[in-house]
Amino acid sequence: MLLRAYGIARSLVMYHGIPGRHRRASRLYGEFLGPDDIAFDIGAHVGGRVRVWRGLGARVVAVEPQPDCLRVLRLFFGRDRGVVLVPGAAGAEPGRAHLALSTATPTVSSMSPGWIKAVTTDRGFARVRWDRSIGVDVTTLDELIAVHGVPAFCKIDVEGFEADVLAGLSRPLPALSFEYVPSAHDASLEALDLVDRLGDYVYNYSPIETMRLASPRWLDAAELRRRLERIRPRGRSGDIYARLRESGRP
Repeated sequence: MLLRAYGIARSLVMYHGIPGRHRRASRLYGEFLGPDDIAFDIGAHVGGRVRVWRGLGARVVAVEPQPDCLRVLRLFFGRDRGVVLVPGAAGAEPGRAHLALSTATPTVSSMSPGWIKAVTTDRGFARVRWDRSIGVDVTTLDELIAVHGVPAFCKIDVEGFEADVLAGLSRPLPALSFEYVPSAHDASLEALDLVDRLGDYVYNYSPIETMRLASPRWLDAAELRRRLERIRPRGRSGDIYARLRESGRP
């Protein structure tokens, strides 16, 4: 219990307690979301993005499989009619799956054994232990859209399961993001390929939790792949952002 409390406290500090991050995140997501827009948070964790998006006036569907994180989400947003909490995970098809939990570092709990194997070669993950496993319900992005509507923005941060989540989406979304981790480079490229096949997207990226886009202009998929290859040796993870070119923006 003490280790679980430590892990959640660590996440709360990371996502709610760093000065300036909320303000930077509001500026970043303000490019994609406005009042009454729908936003999907796939891997909501302890609700850092949910808090920001509600501040922008968006209605949020937050999907989270970890029981301890769900308790935090219910505490923070359980009475907020603008937030729908979905216990479970998203994947390629509905059903059940196993989630490997890291009690001390719940941010890296994962449903992808391949991703876990890949990142254990990274010194940044040297002390991480996936010490227990639970079964979770799995839905798909298509099912979520059928129930809640098309999101203006969808964040996917599921520790190596991003491609599986995107495999459950059959239509382009106006904008989305997904995590990349250099030590699991192939998984990031697989997710990028799936997004690129969905629609005419342009891309940008943000180093881990900086809440700032790294490129002054939006890139095509080939340009982004070259950027990711260049930053791969530095070992800095982050988020890839995609938006449809036909949105009318440059």
